[in-house]
Amino acid sequence: MNTPAYDIAISGAGPVGTTLALLLAARTERPERIALMGRRFTPADTSSHNEADPRTLALNYGSRVLLEQLGAWPEDAADITTVHVSQRGRLGRTLIRHEELGVARLGSVVGYDAVLASLHLALERSGITRLEGSPSLSHGVGCAEFTLDGQPVRSVLAVQSDGVRPQGIARQYGQNALLAMVRVSRPRPGWAFERFTAYGPLAFLPHPQGDDIYGVVWCSPPAEASRLLHLTQAEFEQALQSMFGDRLGTLHCIGERHIFPLSMHAGPLLLTPRAVAIGNAAQTLHPVAGQGLNLGLRDAAQLSQALAPWLACPDTDPQPSLARFARSRRPDRWLTAGVTDILPRVFATQNPLVEHACGLALLALDLLPPLRAPLARQLLQGLRI
Repeated sequence: MNTPAYDIAISGAGPVGTTLALLLAARTERPERIALMGRRFTPADTSSHNEADPRTLALNYGSRVLLEQLGAWPEDAADITTVHVSQRGRLGRTLIRHEELGVARLGSVVGYDAVLASLHLALERSGITRLEGSPSLSHGVGCAEFTLDGQPVRSVLAVQSDGVRPQGIARQYGQNALLAMVRVSRPRPGWAFERFTAYGPLAFLPHPQGDDIYGVVWCSPPAEASRLLHLTQAEFEQALQSMFGDRLGTLHCIGERHIFPLSMHAGPLLLTPRAVAIGNAAQTLHPVAGQGLNLGLRDAAQLSQALAPWLACPDTDPQPSLARFARSRRPDRWLTAGVTDILPRVFATQNPLVEHACGLALLALDLLPPLRAPLARQLLQGLRI
């Protein structure tokens, strides 16, 4: 009665869960024994403001290579070749250029819905079993078990890769991220900007809709974010121009503005001897430097590698493979979480001495490439050991 119907069941059909399923399917002769569970397997109607996801994603070089290998890279993307990092009102700035790292681009910006649609298109060709619904992890006897709309789904092992918040370390930043789109009068194709302010980071990202369009991620305290959200278009443009400056000329807001609360949560990768968490089910990060999804995709890539020997013989015990995966991911995930946790807090202390020290650090990074290279490599592809 408790015989597992699947070798692997993955909860969450978002970018990370779908990427993992595709990677695993390429390593087995029985892709139908991989079950991917989620609420939606068809693209959202992007013509509907209620259904289209407003988020754009900054995917680094390593993530793009991974999705291209899966045949799941979307057609519309805006390349990032230079990242300009500065601090408002203080000395110092640094540039990270793709030439220094010997790559064609540092990363690319794509729409969330576009990435998901490309991944789900690849999913249709994969032979993977798709189960639509809202699963929850429960306890199986001698197996892993999800409950999907009241029905048990049993597998040899389980992967949580959905919106379930990880339990463990938690930090509230007292910030919300306001998302907007702007058209600029002096575009700089390929340039992305990360500007640290007294309230939080402000990012301008090239947008796939055009060279003169940028996606804005503006982090500030909730009350300030709410005020910005409810400003008239002219008032918002004036506030944004004052905070960012004239590097891109005049800013003209297009489309709607959206707000998302910011926090950091991190929990164990190994949930039970037969269940692991990856992506947002393992950690959610501050959006500074855009590392959240990149880290989750590295989780998926390394888990698929760790499970490759076991997939060849799924009747054996998967626990040693899962334990090795959890150990091997520890350095990269904690370093990435640490960087994205420290940066927005240290630049927003509103302590003049700390702010001047940060400015000097940016200046040193700009003048001394050997200091800049490790940070750039981490943002480009994560920690490799």
